[in-house]
Amino acid sequence: MLILRLLARPRRHFGHQRSADPVEVGVCMTLIAEALAITQPTASRHLEILKRAGFIAVRRHHKWSYCKRNEAAIQDHLEWIRHELQIRNGSAGAASSTRPAQSRARMAR
Repeated sequence: MLILRLLARPRRHFGHQRSADPVEVGVCMTLIAEALAITQPTASRHLEILKRAGFIAVRRHHKWSYCKRNEAAIQDHLEWIRHELQIRNGSAGAASSTRPAQSRARMAR
């Protein structure tokens, strides 16, 4: 979650990045690892999980890989969670058939 919070405000948290604009291109994985005080391989594993879930996009720019939040996927997942919580509290109908399409696709992976 901390990674997603940091990437929500890339200019504030990574404005010192010089290799590319943190808002336009994304944040270098090395800087993310430094911000989290973890090793690069550990950061890469966590970022890969977020990428597979669709919560971030990773792109190569010159020699480095940069990460940006995928706001549409995050919002879609939040809507699914809200819907599921309503169902669990008895205030909605059947769950899985009404799950948003992107969330259903992620859950199928």
